[in-house]
Amino acid sequence: MRKIDGETILRKLGEAVRLDEESFPSLTSRSVFEMLVATVLSQNTSDRNTARTVRRLREKIGITPESISKAGLRELKTAIRSSGLYNVKARVLKKLARIVVENYGGDVEKVLEKPVDEARRELMSLPGVGPKTADVILLFAGGKHTFPIDTHVFRVSRRLGLIGLRDGYEEARVKLMETFPPGSYLKAHLLLIEHGRRVCRARKPLCMNCVLLKYCSFGQGLLKGGM
Repeated sequence: MRKIDGETILRKLGEAVRLDEESFPSLTSRSVFEMLVATVLSQNTSDRNTARTVRRLREKIGITPESISKAGLRELKTAIRSSGLYNVKARVLKKLARIVVENYGGDVEKVLEKPVDEARRELMSLPGVGPKTADVILLFAGGKHTFPIDTHVFRVSRRLGLIGLRDGYEEARVKLMETFPPGSYLKAHLLLIEHGRRVCRARKPLCMNCVLLKYCSFGQGLLKGGM
């Protein structure tokens, strides 16, 4: 089976997938700090629920380093209760806001002015920020050359053979950056996520509806097995 290339994936999914900005809280964030907050709130919940919680937090407290650092912990917990794990998330947000105020004068966007590797390391030093969150901020807000990988991107990429079954985050990130044209990383990231949500699902994938089926040995194997 011929291995699919990045441009074909972009073309095929671009024709088949409708992207909804509301499904991606990072796309609708108003600042880098709000993007950081949204990614903390997104842990162990859906993107739609995250978007709802972000709106509530914006209304009740505001999403700035200053407003969150000054808010009472109980008040913050109440505002983000709908995101789940609100006790843990509230403490992380308080710590994050305090560091941004004290170390960056409230303006964490300054980090994006640095070279991508340096900016990535610095973002990952912040509370609640791992490699995926750092890459989302660098790509979405900074237009940097990096490729965030969430569970949907991992799953779709593995099934298509773009990455190995045992590849970790960094190995997968490098391979996907080599697969897709640099100017297309954001579009590719969003298309892979939406395809993973709607068609290439973890359970009961809709392989018969997949525009990439002829390139996918995983999907063809499921169909031959009488999925």
